[in-house]
Amino acid sequence: MSETTPPENGTIRRVLDWTKGHFEKQQIDAPRLTAEILLGHVLNLTRVKLFMDLDRPLTKEELATYRALIQRRLGFEPTQYLVGFKEFYGRRFSVDARVLIPRSETELLVEGVLQAIPKDAPARVLDLCTGSGCIAISIAAERPLASVWATDVSPDALAVAKQNAEALGVDGRVTFFQGNLFEPVPKDATFDVIVSNPPYVRLDELPGLQKEVQKEPKLALDGGVDGLVVIRPLVVAAMPRLKAGGTLALEISDDQGAAVKTLLDAAGAVDTRIVKDLARLDRMVFGRAKAS
Repeated sequence: MSETTPPENGTIRRVLDWTKGHFEKQQIDAPRLTAEILLGHVLNLTRVKLFMDLDRPLTKEELATYRALIQRRLGFEPTQYLVGFKEFYGRRFSVDARVLIPRSETELLVEGVLQAIPKDAPARVLDLCTGSGCIAISIAAERPLASVWATDVSPDALAVAKQNAEALGVDGRVTFFQGNLFEPVPKDATFDVIVSNPPYVRLDELPGLQKEVQKEPKLALDGGVDGLVVIRPLVVAAMPRLKAGGTLALEISDDQGAAVKTLLDAAGAVDTRIVKDLARLDRMVFGRAKAS
């Protein structure tokens, strides 16, 4: 058995065991899980199916494909990019190096927004910095009567988002606009909900991010010197675009809660609140426009 490649003529069991050990030596996160996900992708098998067929030998072609993925993972390409998808809010979203990988924390943002949208009445929702489209598409899928608009400054990201909207059956109900924040949105359009997971990483934090995260688009991460270079103008522009009683919902860094809540208060929002994630860290800020 080679020190640097999985065993020739190896079974699923032997190849997984070797890969787990190799990933551990190279300090790859979740070594066993990563090995299983990558091999399942190569063989087009779920992880459950892998365990049901552990003594199956791999063909030379399968092993060569798997080796190539291992090398890319050792180069710190995110597993989600290698397999081409990420599960989010019960749906499979295509992802690649053009978009930020959806995080579980953002599912909580979607959950909070859904509470502000009636199930049995129309609503208009705007998702700023949509990236893969995970927020906009999830909302459209969960609230069929809602009209969802989404913007992103990156045409590459929008191409991925449109692909996801079509694949997940909501392309007729999500309208995409290319441009910075509100710039491409019609001036007279107002919304029941405005939501965003904007870039919020401080400039001095970028070099210290995990190597895998540094493979994601810098445009989707870089929040400027204080992390608020996008959030600050977003909040100011959002409040006049909300209907009376409408909701603004933002994902933030865990050290930005007080600062972003202050921004919403200063912009005239009411009922502002900071919401924590499952790790009990500040992760979202919500506010409402004054009711008429």
